[in-house]
Amino acid sequence: MSEPSSIDLTFWQLLFAYVFIVILWIIVRVKGIPRQKLIVISTVRMTVQLVLVGYLLMIVFENPHPAITLVIVLFMLGFAIYNVYKRATVAIHISVKKTIALAMVLGISVSMAYFLFVVLQLDPWYDPQLFIPIGGMIIGNAMTGITLGVNQLLIGMREQKEKVEAALMLGGTPKEASNSIINEAFDSALLPTINSMVGMGIVFLPGMMTGQIIAGASPVSAVKYQIAIMLGVAGTVSITVVIFLHLTYKAFFNHRAQLKFSDD
Repeated sequence: MSEPSSIDLTFWQLLFAYVFIVILWIIVRVKGIPRQKLIVISTVRMTVQLVLVGYLLMIVFENPHPAITLVIVLFMLGFAIYNVYKRATVAIHISVKKTIALAMVLGISVSMAYFLFVVLQLDPWYDPQLFIPIGGMIIGNAMTGITLGVNQLLIGMREQKEKVEAALMLGGTPKEASNSIINEAFDSALLPTINSMVGMGIVFLPGMMTGQIIAGASPVSAVKYQIAIMLGVAGTVSITVVIFLHLTYKAFFNHRAQLKFSDD
Protein backbone atom coordinates (compact mmCIF):
# COMPACT_ATOMS: atom_id res chain seq x y z
CA MET A 1 0.00 0.00 0.00
CA SER A 2 1.46 3.37 -1.02
CA GLU A 3 2.05 6.14 1.48
CA PRO A 4 -0.56 8.93 1.41
CA SER A 5 0.71 12.22 0.00
CA SER A 6 -0.44 15.76 0.57
CA ILE A 7 -2.32 17.69 -2.11
CA ASP A 8 -0.72 20.88 -3.38
CA LEU A 9 -3.23 22.81 -5.47
CA THR A 10 -2.03 24.52 -8.60
CA PHE A 11 -2.99 28.11 -9.37
CA TRP A 12 -5.66 26.95 -11.84
CA GLN A 13 -7.11 24.40 -9.43
CA LEU A 14 -7.49 27.11 -6.82
CA LEU A 15 -9.01 29.43 -9.38
CA PHE A 16 -11.63 26.81 -10.25
CA ALA A 17 -12.77 26.89 -6.62
CA TYR A 18 -13.88 30.51 -7.07
CA VAL A 19 -16.69 29.20 -9.28
CA PHE A 20 -18.62 28.59 -6.05
CA ILE A 21 -18.43 32.32 -5.25
CA VAL A 22 -19.60 33.15 -8.77
CA ILE A 23 -22.60 30.85 -8.24
CA LEU A 24 -23.37 32.53 -4.90
CA TRP A 25 -23.08 35.99 -6.50
CA ILE A 26 -25.47 35.01 -9.29
CA ILE A 27 -28.01 33.57 -6.85
CA VAL A 28 -28.16 36.67 -4.64
CA ARG A 29 -28.35 38.90 -7.73
CA VAL A 30 -31.25 36.92 -9.22
CA LYS A 31 -33.08 36.96 -5.89
CA GLY A 32 -32.53 40.70 -5.53
CA ILE A 33 -30.61 40.37 -2.25
CA PRO A 34 -28.26 43.38 -1.88
CA ARG A 35 -25.16 41.38 -0.96
CA GLN A 36 -23.21 41.26 -4.22
CA LYS A 37 -20.70 43.91 -3.17
CA LEU A 38 -20.24 42.36 0.28
CA ILE A 39 -19.60 38.92 -1.27
CA VAL A 40 -16.92 40.32 -3.57
CA ILE A 41 -15.24 42.34 -0.81
CA SER A 42 -15.32 39.41 1.61
CA THR A 43 -13.83 37.04 -0.96
CA VAL A 44 -11.05 39.44 -1.88
CA ARG A 45 -10.26 40.19 1.78
CA MET A 46 -10.20 36.51 2.67
CA THR A 47 -7.87 35.72 -0.23
CA VAL A 48 -5.44 38.56 0.45
CA GLN A 49 -5.39 37.97 4.20
CA LEU A 50 -4.81 34.23 3.91
CA VAL A 51 -2.08 34.62 1.28
CA LEU A 52 -0.27 37.17 3.44
CA VAL A 53 -0.64 35.00 6.54
CA GLY A 54 0.58 31.96 4.60
CA TYR A 55 3.82 33.66 3.57
CA LEU A 56 4.26 35.17 7.04
CA LEU A 57 3.90 31.75 8.67
CA MET A 58 6.42 30.27 6.25
CA ILE A 59 8.98 32.79 7.48
CA VAL A 60 8.04 32.24 11.14
CA PHE A 61 8.17 28.43 10.84
CA GLU A 62 11.60 28.60 9.24
CA ASN A 63 12.91 31.00 11.90
CA PRO A 64 11.22 29.97 15.18
CA HIS A 65 11.63 32.38 18.09
CA PRO A 66 9.61 32.59 21.34
CA ALA A 67 9.14 36.38 21.11
CA ILE A 68 7.77 36.20 17.55
CA THR A 69 5.39 33.36 18.45
CA LEU A 70 4.05 35.23 21.49
CA VAL A 71 3.65 38.51 19.58
CA ILE A 72 1.59 36.78 16.87
CA VAL A 73 -0.66 35.03 19.41
CA LEU A 74 -1.11 38.24 21.41
CA PHE A 75 -2.05 40.07 18.21
CA MET A 76 -4.64 37.39 17.46
CA LEU A 77 -6.00 37.71 21.01
CA GLY A 78 -6.20 41.50 20.76
CA PHE A 79 -8.00 41.30 17.42
CA ALA A 80 -10.44 38.75 18.88
CA ILE A 81 -11.26 41.09 21.77
CA TYR A 82 -11.83 43.94 19.32
CA ASN A 83 -14.12 41.69 17.27
CA VAL A 84 -16.24 40.91 20.34
CA TYR A 85 -16.76 44.64 20.85
CA LYS A 86 -17.75 45.13 17.21
CA ARG A 87 -20.09 42.14 17.03
CA ALA A 88 -22.14 43.09 20.09
CA THR A 89 -25.75 43.80 19.15
CA VAL A 90 -26.15 46.48 21.84
CA ALA A 91 -23.93 49.24 23.15
CA ILE A 92 -21.22 48.09 25.56
CA HIS A 93 -20.14 50.25 28.50
CA ILE A 94 -16.40 50.65 29.10
CA SER A 95 -16.62 48.61 32.32
CA VAL A 96 -18.09 45.67 30.40
CA LYS A 97 -15.40 46.02 27.73
CA LYS A 98 -12.77 45.74 30.45
CA THR A 99 -14.29 42.53 31.82
CA ILE A 100 -14.51 41.08 28.31
CA ALA A 101 -10.80 41.72 27.79
CA LEU A 102 -9.90 40.42 31.26
CA ALA A 103 -11.98 37.27 30.87
CA MET A 104 -10.52 36.48 27.46
CA VAL A 105 -6.93 37.10 28.55
CA LEU A 106 -7.29 34.99 31.71
CA GLY A 107 -9.42 32.19 30.26
CA ILE A 108 -7.44 31.77 27.06
CA SER A 109 -4.02 32.12 28.70
CA VAL A 110 -4.72 29.50 31.37
CA SER A 111 -6.35 27.09 28.92
CA MET A 112 -3.65 27.44 26.27
CA ALA A 113 -0.86 27.04 28.81
CA TYR A 114 -2.37 23.81 30.12
CA PHE A 115 -3.21 22.45 26.67
CA LEU A 116 0.11 23.24 25.02
CA PHE A 117 2.43 22.43 27.92
CA VAL A 118 0.61 19.59 29.69
CA VAL A 119 -1.52 17.91 27.01
CA LEU A 120 0.68 18.39 23.93
CA GLN A 121 3.95 18.90 25.85
CA LEU A 122 5.51 21.00 23.09
CA ASP A 123 9.27 20.88 22.71
CA PRO A 124 10.32 23.60 22.28
CA TRP A 125 7.37 25.22 24.01
CA TYR A 126 7.18 28.04 21.45
CA ASP A 127 7.07 25.74 18.40
CA PRO A 128 5.15 28.06 16.02
CA GLN A 129 3.94 25.24 13.78
CA LEU A 130 1.67 24.02 16.59
CA PHE A 131 1.47 26.98 18.97
CA ILE A 132 0.07 29.47 16.44
CA PRO A 133 -2.60 27.39 14.62
CA ILE A 134 -3.84 25.73 17.82
CA GLY A 135 -3.83 29.09 19.57
CA GLY A 136 -5.86 30.49 16.68
CA MET A 137 -8.49 27.76 16.97
CA ILE A 138 -8.80 28.21 20.72
CA ILE A 139 -8.96 32.02 20.51
CA GLY A 140 -11.45 31.94 17.63
CA ASN A 141 -13.86 29.63 19.41
CA ALA A 142 -13.56 31.58 22.65
CA MET A 143 -14.32 34.77 20.70
CA THR A 144 -17.49 33.25 19.25
CA GLY A 145 -18.60 31.91 22.63
CA ILE A 146 -18.07 35.12 24.56
CA THR A 147 -19.74 37.18 21.80
CA LEU A 148 -22.88 35.07 22.20
CA GLY A 149 -22.60 35.32 25.99
CA VAL A 150 -22.23 39.11 25.88
CA ASN A 151 -25.25 39.60 23.62
CA GLN A 152 -27.44 37.20 25.61
CA LEU A 153 -26.50 38.79 28.95
CA LEU A 154 -27.04 42.38 27.83
CA ILE A 155 -30.32 41.63 26.07
CA GLY A 156 -31.53 39.42 28.93
CA MET A 157 -30.88 42.06 31.58
CA ARG A 158 -32.84 44.60 29.56
CA GLU A 159 -35.76 42.40 28.58
CA GLN A 160 -36.12 40.83 32.02
CA LYS A 161 -35.74 44.04 33.99
CA GLU A 162 -39.04 43.63 35.82
CA LYS A 163 -38.22 40.05 36.80
CA VAL A 164 -34.85 41.08 38.23
CA GLU A 165 -36.34 44.02 40.13
CA ALA A 166 -39.06 41.77 41.57
CA ALA A 167 -36.44 39.34 42.84
CA LEU A 168 -34.54 42.22 44.46
CA MET A 169 -37.73 43.50 46.14
CA LEU A 170 -38.29 40.04 47.61
CA GLY A 171 -34.87 40.19 49.25
CA GLY A 172 -32.74 38.48 46.65
CA THR A 173 -29.14 39.49 46.10
CA PRO A 174 -28.03 40.85 42.70
CA LYS A 175 -26.45 37.46 41.94
CA GLU A 176 -29.64 35.58 42.85
CA ALA A 177 -31.82 38.03 40.88
CA SER A 178 -29.75 37.67 37.72
CA ASN A 179 -28.81 34.00 38.06
CA SER A 180 -31.27 32.71 35.45
CA ILE A 181 -30.09 35.30 32.93
CA ILE A 182 -26.47 34.37 33.62
CA ASN A 183 -27.27 30.69 33.07
CA GLU A 184 -29.09 31.46 29.81
CA ALA A 185 -26.11 33.47 28.59
CA PHE A 186 -23.71 30.65 29.47
CA ASP A 187 -25.91 28.10 27.69
CA SER A 188 -26.11 30.32 24.59
CA ALA A 189 -22.33 30.76 24.54
CA LEU A 190 -21.55 27.05 24.89
CA LEU A 191 -24.26 25.70 22.56
CA PRO A 192 -22.32 26.05 19.25
CA THR A 193 -19.37 24.13 20.71
CA ILE A 194 -21.63 21.38 22.05
CA ASN A 195 -23.45 21.11 18.72
CA SER A 196 -20.12 20.79 16.92
CA MET A 197 -19.04 18.00 19.25
CA VAL A 198 -22.33 16.14 18.77
CA GLY A 199 -22.12 16.15 14.97
CA MET A 200 -18.37 15.71 14.67
CA GLY A 201 -17.28 12.51 12.93
CA ILE A 202 -20.81 11.59 11.78
CA VAL A 203 -22.28 14.72 10.22
CA PHE A 204 -18.96 16.32 9.27
CA LEU A 205 -15.20 16.02 9.59
CA PRO A 206 -13.69 19.05 11.33
CA GLY A 207 -11.19 21.31 9.59
CA MET A 208 -8.08 20.34 11.54
CA MET A 209 -8.69 16.63 11.10
CA THR A 210 -9.47 17.03 7.40
CA GLY A 211 -6.34 19.12 6.91
CA GLN A 212 -4.13 16.54 8.61
CA ILE A 213 -5.60 13.68 6.57
CA ILE A 214 -5.16 15.62 3.32
CA ALA A 215 -1.58 16.36 4.36
CA GLY A 216 -0.95 12.63 4.66
CA ALA A 217 -1.32 12.00 8.41
CA SER A 218 -2.85 8.80 9.71
CA PRO A 219 -6.62 9.18 10.30
CA VAL A 220 -6.19 7.70 13.78
CA SER A 221 -3.51 10.26 14.63
CA ALA A 222 -5.67 13.04 13.22
CA VAL A 223 -8.61 11.85 15.33
CA LYS A 224 -6.56 11.96 18.53
CA TYR A 225 -5.44 15.51 17.85
CA GLN A 226 -8.98 16.57 16.96
CA ILE A 227 -10.43 15.10 20.16
CA ALA A 228 -7.81 16.90 22.22
CA ILE A 229 -8.46 20.18 20.39
CA MET A 230 -12.24 19.99 20.88
CA LEU A 231 -11.84 19.21 24.57
CA GLY A 232 -9.49 22.18 24.85
CA VAL A 233 -11.92 24.42 22.97
CA ALA A 234 -14.87 23.38 25.15
CA GLY A 235 -12.87 24.01 28.30
CA THR A 236 -11.58 27.38 27.10
CA VAL A 237 -15.02 28.63 26.08
CA SER A 238 -16.57 27.56 29.37
CA ILE A 239 -13.80 29.09 31.52
CA THR A 240 -13.71 32.34 29.55
CA VAL A 241 -17.48 32.81 29.54
CA VAL A 242 -17.85 31.95 33.23
CA ILE A 243 -15.21 34.51 34.18
CA PHE A 244 -16.91 37.14 32.02
CA LEU A 245 -20.43 36.49 33.28
CA HIS A 246 -19.56 36.44 36.96
CA LEU A 247 -17.55 39.66 36.63
CA THR A 248 -20.01 41.51 34.42
CA TYR A 249 -23.39 40.97 36.09
CA LYS A 250 -22.26 43.31 38.88
CA ALA A 251 -22.11 46.18 36.37
CA PHE A 252 -25.91 46.13 36.21
CA PHE A 253 -26.30 47.01 39.90
CA ASN A 254 -25.25 50.03 41.91
CA HIS A 255 -23.68 50.00 45.38
CA ARG A 256 -27.15 49.76 46.94
CA ALA A 257 -27.93 46.58 44.97
CA GLN A 258 -30.40 48.42 42.75
CA LEU A 259 -30.74 47.51 39.09
CA LYS A 260 -29.22 49.83 36.52
CA PHE A 261 -27.99 49.41 32.97
CA SER A 262 -24.34 49.02 32.05
CA ASP A 263 -24.54 52.14 29.88
CA ASP A 264 -25.97 54.34 32.65
